[in-house]
Amino acid sequence: MTSREGKPDIATDGQKGGENSSDRVESATVSPQSRGSQNKSAAPAAAVTEAVAAEPVTRDSVPAAASDATPKPARSRNRAAAKPVEAAKKPAAAAAKPASDAQPARRTAAKKAAPAKASTPTSARASAAASDEPRDEARADKRASPRAAPEEAKAKPRPSTSRARTASRADTRTTTRKKAAPRKVSADAESAALKEPVAPLVEPALPRSPAVQARSEAPNTAKSAPHRADQPADTEPTPRGTAAFMEAAFGPNSHLPEQLMQNIERIEGLNQRLLAALSQRRAPNPGVEAPGPDFFASTAAAWLKQLAEQPSRIIGQQVSYWGETLRHFAETQAALSKGLMAAPEPEDGAKDRRFANPLWDNHPFFSFVKRQYQINAKAMQKAASDLDIEDHIERRRIDWFTRQIIDMMAPTNFLATNPDALEKAVATEGESLVQGLENLVRDVEMNGGEMIVSLADRDAFRVGENIGTSEGSVVARTHLYELIQYKPSTAQVHAIPLVIFPPWINKFYILDLKPQNSLVKWIVDQGYTLFVVAWKNPDVSYAETGLDDYVSAYLEVMDRIQDLTGEEKVNAIGYCIAGTTLSLTLALLKQQGKDRVNSATLFTTLTDFEEQGEFTTYLQNDFVDGIEAEVQRHGVLSSQLMTRTFSFLRANDLVWAPAIRSYMLGEAPPAFDLLYWNGDGTNLPGKMAIEYLRGLCQANTFVKEGYTVLGQNVQISDVTVPICAIACETDHIAPWRDSWRGVAQMGSTDRTFIMSESGHIAGIVNPPSKKKYGHYTSEAGFEGDSQSWLDAASFHPGSWWGRWDQWLAPRSGGWVEARDPGEGFGPAPGQFVHERP
Repeated sequence: MTSREGKPDIATDGQKGGENSSDRVESATVSPQSRGSQNKSAAPAAAVTEAVAAEPVTRDSVPAAASDATPKPARSRNRAAAKPVEAAKKPAAAAAKPASDAQPARRTAAKKAAPAKASTPTSARASAAASDEPRDEARADKRASPRAAPEEAKAKPRPSTSRARTASRADTRTTTRKKAAPRKVSADAESAALKEPVAPLVEPALPRSPAVQARSEAPNTAKSAPHRADQPADTEPTPRGTAAFMEAAFGPNSHLPEQLMQNIERIEGLNQRLLAALSQRRAPNPGVEAPGPDFFASTAAAWLKQLAEQPSRIIGQQVSYWGETLRHFAETQAALSKGLMAAPEPEDGAKDRRFANPLWDNHPFFSFVKRQYQINAKAMQKAASDLDIEDHIERRRIDWFTRQIIDMMAPTNFLATNPDALEKAVATEGESLVQGLENLVRDVEMNGGEMIVSLADRDAFRVGENIGTSEGSVVARTHLYELIQYKPSTAQVHAIPLVIFPPWINKFYILDLKPQNSLVKWIVDQGYTLFVVAWKNPDVSYAETGLDDYVSAYLEVMDRIQDLTGEEKVNAIGYCIAGTTLSLTLALLKQQGKDRVNSATLFTTLTDFEEQGEFTTYLQNDFVDGIEAEVQRHGVLSSQLMTRTFSFLRANDLVWAPAIRSYMLGEAPPAFDLLYWNGDGTNLPGKMAIEYLRGLCQANTFVKEGYTVLGQNVQISDVTVPICAIACETDHIAPWRDSWRGVAQMGSTDRTFIMSESGHIAGIVNPPSKKKYGHYTSEAGFEGDSQSWLDAASFHPGSWWGRWDQWLAPRSGGWVEARDPGEGFGPAPGQFVHERP
């Protein structure tokens, strides 16, 4: 800054530099002659001021004679030590006039002292200190409150007069003459000057944020605390990582939001719970945690072969990747320079719902991250697809694992690059992150140390109360199943009863969620006597239960139904793995010459496992060996492992997206009945799991040489009863083409195939009232392949339930009086359905 005359404004610069500059000027040597001559030359004042400020005033600046006479008291940087001196100066300062009016008096006193030749550096300093009491008072006030509030700073008038600036420049210039030859002085004057306490050096005050200023004004902080050597020995350290530490660090008046303080306390407790829950995790089984070494060896061998035979392809991949990355960086810089922030769309034009937030397109950081992720994903897919691998199974596995890595590394999965999570964290003062941590801790505790995200609110539903509420009774119970008969809703029913065998991987109430979408209720309303099997949730005591035991249970259920209804035949429904077992049972009955089943309906059932689809990764020896080791250790294949396995088949929908909503956004799991059922899994008996995976899935013996059931070899061609198969268009567990191929190899001449829209669950639980998904039928039959069937298919809007009823009713006999189940062993849904792993 400059004064009105255009000269450097040193007084203002000194104020900006804090108290340190003024203290050093006060401690410097000032002679009367220099005060009179300083007004003549002010040009180098700024440079001199900087030199003085940079050089601390030490004992060496006092002439040797004066230093040796009387030792000066040691300088203390403790502000408390300067308080007596400042208090002593205040009475004299209160009576003194302003510094500008005291200039003539100081000059007169200096002239009178000159003839006596008693002016030495120390005496001059004492004289200057005595005459500058008004400025000392101002500095003392500054030291008492070095960081005043912004309002007080604005209220104080700044000394901006030209005379004050001139005096300041004169005082500053005199400091450069502290090495002048010493003059003689009386011993009394020298002693008095040396005994005067020297004010401590103060670091220049820098601009402070409100939070830092509040922290500096708080008591017991590092600035105002006593010197380390003065602290009592029993002082306890401030606790770290707690709200108490925050208060000690920022002070009681730190203005931290109360909600933030509470969140910090909650995080500490949640961290302790999380560590305790993770410690409960069982020792991991490498066989089910990652692919075996053979997979990595074959992949590495394929890459090394390509490097040796076609190095130009690998070099081309790298050049393409880095070229596109640099081009993207240049385009981003150019767009920013023009004020454009929108990120370019992918080349295929596909919309990724993970990037629905507008910030992914109109914020420079997020748009750059998004586009770079897309470039990386494209490069990884290109590198994997260019590997020369002849084995189609290995090719599928490499593609699958590549997709898993790409999905895992999406920027939406990380807090720092997820705009939705950051926005919500700021808006809620961190509450969303604390709630997300609480959701994570709850999931880990609930799953025995495993990180499996909850897809639905487990407290929102109670089986038998608000889901699975169809009226009925348990009419039979064994160690492996309960048989439920539902109460009729019509006066007459079809003569041949209908029985549903649901999968024992999950629980049967998927078909009886709510009255609005309950297949159980709908079937009863159509006039059928309906039975449903509720399977036992096995524990380690069921380790030796195999597929033969389940086939035997099918036969027992048919016998029990015959006892209750008097009908020798039943119409049977098998869902998923229960449909596969029903096919084995039908083939066994054919071999035994027994006619117990009038017709069979298969829901999303696989019987030919030649094409393993998305399960290819899980059906190789390394993974199945891991499962076999798992069941040998624990007796069962746990529901947590199966849930995780099925979830990663749709990782974005069933793993990452729910984890983001629950753990980053802090949202509670939704109250969704279908997702609630999906998380209510069961264990599998160890023996049964290995027999199914080894014999049916890997070896595909039911289609090839035959599978042994209860001592008899059966094949798929032994299934000769009328068949109606329901498959789903987007089913990733049982693809419709694989389901169609199995039905095509059955020996039945009465075969019907219906393809519903949607997936493995939603395509089956598709009530007519919803009018959401349609279905396909075809007159092509099974002479050609699945594509020929699809080419000739016709689409029908609405649910397939009505069309299936048209197929089933003629195969269900005449009408008879409705059958009441009685009380039995208790009301539906029974006891087994409530058992959890």
